[in-house]
Amino acid sequence: MFFVLSKTIGFLAYPSNVMIALALMGVLLMATRFARCGRRVVVLAILLLVISGFSPLGNALILPLEQRFPVWSDRDGPPTGIMVLGGPINPTVSGERGTVELNETAERLTVMATLARRFPDARIVFVGGDASLVGHETSEAILARPLLESFGIAPQRIETEEKSRNTYENAAFAKALIKPKPGERWMLVTSAHHMPRAVGCFRQVGFPVEPYPVDWRTGGDGDLLKPFGVLAGGLARTDVAMREWVGLVAYWFTGRSSALFPGPNS
Repeated sequence: MFFVLSKTIGFLAYPSNVMIALALMGVLLMATRFARCGRRVVVLAILLLVISGFSPLGNALILPLEQRFPVWSDRDGPPTGIMVLGGPINPTVSGERGTVELNETAERLTVMATLARRFPDARIVFVGGDASLVGHETSEAILARPLLESFGIAPQRIETEEKSRNTYENAAFAKALIKPKPGERWMLVTSAHHMPRAVGCFRQVGFPVEPYPVDWRTGGDGDLLKPFGVLAGGLARTDVAMREWVGLVAYWFTGRSSALFPGPNS
């Protein structure tokens, strides 16, 4: 039930979806006796689209998420294992094309080649199943294994969790698979903006992890003043950020995260 609800809320968490819905509602109202109200709604939707698409709003929303955790350091020694969360593979296109196709979060996977060579004794774990709401797609973990092997990672080092459908299940099922022991150091690799929610879920299930953020969307505080030159770019950034903020609230409210805004010490 939570999975279906999370996907529904996720659709509404994208501001671009809400704005288009507003515009359509305004158009429909314009054909009724509420035409004046309809015109105002359409104008409001257009203004929101312009602000979200061209202003630095998306950067302002995503920057606190990306900067919540510092860059990982090996000063305390090498990790026991390196765990990457699903999301970088497009199962639909991969299935149609007969090859592994990555999306904009590809760095979650590609960084594994470097980390596997840097820490040759670390276990390599990919966590992620079929996250589709309608129909069934090939589990990301099944597609990830041959790609990881193509990076030169020995097959016997690779472990996969193939059933989790969202971040909370990533944490719960990964813990069941790995069975972490006290004193072990597990590196968690995921997008920087997704790291707070991911860490909150792992803490909630009692699996301490060390964040290794990747897939940065901003260069730092300077991006707070940089407008977007393309409407789609700004809208995409705003959508990604708002989805995470809504997810943080929803996961905390339903008891699936250890804190409302998990950080290094909270």
